[in-house]
Formats: sequence, structure tokens, C-alpha cells
Amino acid sequence: MKYLRFLTGLLMMTAVAACNDSKTDRDPNGTGNGDSDDDNKTEVVDKVVFAKGADISWVTQMESQGMKFYNSAGAETECTVLMKETGFDAIRLRVWVNPSDGWCNKNDVLVKAGRARDAGMKLMIDFHYSDTWADPGHQTPPAAWAGYNADQMAEAVAGHTKEVLQLLKDNGIEVTWVQIGNEVNQGMLWDSGKVSGSSVNSFIDYFNSGSKAAKEVYPQSKVILHVSNGHDSGLFTWFFDLMKKHDADYDIIGMSLYPVWWENGAWRTDWQTNATKCMSNIRSVSARYGKPVILCEVGMPCGTPQMSKEAMQYILTEAKKIEMCQGVFYWEPQAPDGYNGGYGLGSFANGKPTIALDPFRN
Repeated sequence: MKYLRFLTGLLMMTAVAACNDSKTDRDPNGTGNGDSDDDNKTEVVDKVVFAKGADISWVTQMESQGMKFYNSAGAETECTVLMKETGFDAIRLRVWVNPSDGWCNKNDVLVKAGRARDAGMKLMIDFHYSDTWADPGHQTPPAAWAGYNADQMAEAVAGHTKEVLQLLKDNGIEVTWVQIGNEVNQGMLWDSGKVSGSSVNSFIDYFNSGSKAAKEVYPQSKVILHVSNGHDSGLFTWFFDLMKKHDADYDIIGMSLYPVWWENGAWRTDWQTNATKCMSNIRSVSARYGKPVILCEVGMPCGTPQMSKEAMQYILTEAKKIEMCQGVFYWEPQAPDGYNGGYGLGSFANGKPTIALDPFRN
């Protein structure tokens, strides 16, 4: 199944990155264009309220499958409302262009975004610019965009971005953050938008086209440039040095952090190593580029709630200590262990939050 393929790729990517910081497609010295830290620094932005968010993009699909959600008292509760009761104050939703099953298209996103609005929660919109999963191993253009040249692709990015955001705005929904591309370690809309070595191909044109379109609809929204493996400082230095050199137009650095991975039939328990590296990386990149950071995706194994609670307590506590860190978003916490044939990084059991989410209540 596509979700299992996504999870497998995610875990393999994390394992490889954790074991070996060198990348064949980036500067082996991890210094990008060779600029010093002082050369890269820009004006530091003001601190904003720290967001505690949840990506619950699966929720309408789960409801269609008869899944229900319950609060700590056992009362059935709509998932968005339950997220707020659990301590979250923001929702993240992915957008696909023309998914085969309809989930996460613009109309499905509108339903979920309306619930976030009604619950008084901030909203992050995550554009994948694909009909399905976009991540470091998959950046497939939408079928409708096949054969487009670079100019047409940039126009399509802008048009899709405006179309979705205008739909939300017309329905009285505010958007706080707009993520242009998902885990774009090697760019998006391959092959023309692929980033590798010192080449960005047409990625900057595509990204800036989306960024400009987002600001035209929501001028006050913050544009996020999102890369996975938040513990990998070399990856971030290489990538964001390239982004600075080529004038990528963004406001916030987005990171993913999945501190453990599946190995020899079990989840590893050494979450501290990658979590600690990530906190150090947040400090480093925010100072180097003068940009705030948001952990757009965090997840821990559903089947180890006590370990997950300890990890999330550490991540939230330490992230809040960093002035330039503006939030942490848990990825699909409402998913039970093994959802859709493979996802094991949620934090619900029998429709209720496990203790893994207790740190968000504080």
C-alpha cells in the first residue's frame, strides 16, 4: 500500500541519515557554497507564541472507515476538538493536487480546515505539489502537469497554491503558515525541480512561485521551507546555503524529526541521540540564517507510549528553550498502531490518546 511504502521509505531514510551524515548528493564538507557563518546571518526575526500542533490529515478518511475518537472520560469527540482538549493549538493539513481517492484534495482540506477554524486553532497548509506522497524519495509531479516545461510548471505551482488558499479564505479560514513543498531535501517536481550537489535546476523558480502566490492570498502568512532529518546538521547547512545563494523566498525553516527507527524486528530505544542533535541543529541553523524554525513533523512509536512520552517531553521542553524555535507538530497522532497497513508512529489506542501526548497538555 502507498502508506506502507511511505513509512518504509521514511524509516529507511532516517536510519541511513542517523548512521551516516555524508550524502552523495551534497557537498561532502557540509559547507555548501563555503560562506562563513557571519556571511550567512541575516536579521533575526521576533519571537512568536510557541505552537503545539498536530497533523491530522487522515482524519476524514478514518471517519469514512468507521473510526471514532474518545476523550479521557470515554465520551465520543470529534478529532479536531479532541486535539484541542489534548493540548494542541494548531492543525497541519497536507494538500494533494488530484489524488485518486479524493482524500487531501482541496475540498477535503476545506472540510478539515473549517473544523480547525471552528475550534479556534491556527492552521498550517502543507502543499505536496503531487497527486500523492511527496518526500525525499518521491517528488512526482501531478499527472495533469506531465510534460510541462519549467515556465508552465512554475505557473501551475502558483495557480494551484492560489486556488486552494483562496478557497479557504473565501470560507472565512485564516492560514498562519504555508509550507511550499514537503520534505524537499532534493527539491520537488522531479526531474526539472531536483536539487543535487551544487545544482538547484528549476527548484527555486517553483518554490518562489508558490511563496509569492501564498503571500498574495494571505500576506501575513509565514512561508515554510521544509527538510527532513532535523538531526542532520550537514544536510541543513548544504541545503540552506544553496537556498541563500539562489535567493529562496521563505520565512521559516521547517524540520522533520523521527528520533528512532525500526531495526532487527523492533524499534530502537536510543531516541536521545537524534533528539539532542536536532536541538543543536535548530540553534545552529537559526543563528546561521537568521530564520526561526518549526518542527513540522515529529513522531514516536505508537507501541512504546512511555518511551514516546519521555521523548516528547524532552523535545517540547528543549524546543521551548530555544528562542528561535516556534513550534512542534506531531504527525498523525490520532492514528492507531499499524494504521493503513504500516504506519506505526501515531499515539492513539482504541480511539483515545496514549500517555505519549501528555507533554502537550502542560
